[in-house]
Parts: sequence; structure tokens; C-alpha cells
Amino acid sequence: MRMTALSVNLNKVALVRNTRHLGIPSVTRAATLCLAAGANGITVHPRPDARHIRTGDVQDLAALMRDWPQAEFNIEGNPFHNLMDVVADLIRQDLPVHQVTFVPDAQGQFTSDHGWNLRGDAARLSPLIERAKGWGLRVSLFMDAHAADMKTA
Repeated sequence: MRMTALSVNLNKVALVRNTRHLGIPSVTRAATLCLAAGANGITVHPRPDARHIRTGDVQDLAALMRDWPQAEFNIEGNPFHNLMDVVADLIRQDLPVHQVTFVPDAQGQFTSDHGWNLRGDAARLSPLIERAKGWGLRVSLFMDAHAADMKTA
């Protein structure tokens, strides 16, 4: 039986760092501590407003992940906002990224609170899923727990 893998989301670490204007706590230090403690991966959600994880953090974490080849780097976000550009930049630099998680959050939305409506969004998502797979990435969809949508997914 396959074990569930733990990927630690560092968004709140970055949120605290951003409110302090001191550069602490460090998201790369937090990632290092999590990976050293046995986490299987790191997850970040760089929102367009950069209120927690910023593009520079994504770059720094991707560079850090080179030292942890057994671990995965998952980047989540809305593929119709900034997600695909952030990931494409990592791919161009040959930095590690293993999975993208597509989340249907709106610009400025406080937190992710609903999943994709695949009846309405599948046609728009399909080419982006194919692009991510073309980069060699696994794709995860942030979904509501509706059985009919799982079959479509």
C-alpha cells in the first residue's frame, strides 16, 4: 500500500514574514526545517497580490529544492492569473518543480474556499493541463467533493 506524502504549505510563514518587515521568519529556513524533519515536499501559493509567498520566494525555494532531490515542490494557484508564468519561469531556469495544483480563487480572494466547476471550466482548463504535462509536471485540481465532478476530472 502506498503511503500518503506530506507536503508542507509555507504560505503562513511568508504571511508572518511580510507583516514584520524584518525578513523573518525565513521561508527557506522553514522549508529546510520541514524537509530535514521528514516532509516529502513543499507547497506554495504565489497569489498575484503577493500577500504571502512572493515570486522571489518561489525562485529561492526552487533553488533550495535542488539540495533535496527526493522531495517534491508543488506550486498552487489559479492558472488564469499568475501561476503558469511563475512555473514557466522556473522551467526556463531548469529549476525543480514537480506538481502544479490548479485552484479557482479570484484575485484578492481571502482564501481558497471552493473547487473547480468542471462542467463550466473543463474546456478552459484542458489546454493548461496539457501545457503543464508537457513540462513533465503532475497536475492536481482543487475540487469540491462532488462525485460527478470526480469522473470528469
